[in-house]
Amino acid sequence: MWHDLFVVQIPIAEKILRTVAVYVLLAALFRGIGKRGMASLNTFDFVVMFLLSNVVQNAVIGNDNSLLGGAVGAVTLVAVNFAVTWWLSRSDRAERLLEGRDTVLVRDGQVLRKELLRLGIRRDELDQAVRIQNGDDLGDVQSGSLSSSGHLILTFKPEARGATRADVDQLLAGLAGVQARLAELEQRLAERG
Repeated sequence: MWHDLFVVQIPIAEKILRTVAVYVLLAALFRGIGKRGMASLNTFDFVVMFLLSNVVQNAVIGNDNSLLGGAVGAVTLVAVNFAVTWWLSRSDRAERLLEGRDTVLVRDGQVLRKELLRLGIRRDELDQAVRIQNGDDLGDVQSGSLSSSGHLILTFKPEARGATRADVDQLLAGLAGVQARLAELEQRLAERG
């Protein structure tokens, strides 16, 4: 029993190589499905993810059921992911290579249908993004893009933007100025009158 727990049944170097190879394969597959795929997973996507983890399990562990072998695989996965994340945070080139670039989907209120089709995004997904960001319709959008992280980012035309706190503060300051001027005029009228 103890032997099965702690004796790795394939060489550790092979275990590490298998884990790294599967990580690279899955990263390439997910990069290939595009940024939209990771941003809005549906039920079928979750089914594929669960099954995928089972499908690649043997490729990672090989012919090894030991606890130590599993630990080597787990530590390797976490270490490779940490290294990739570290590289991405420090290199614009790595970010472009591994995550891609933002894709413009809406320009001056006009939907770029070719890009929607290429990315597999439905028009109602754009409409929902507009509503979530408190817009009325896509005609109010100055620009809209799908970020490399998979989020729909919209910039509204100036006339369609909601008031910010700074806008409200500026309006209140203006009103205070008008009130002060009115009070001054009332006082002058009262003095004349």
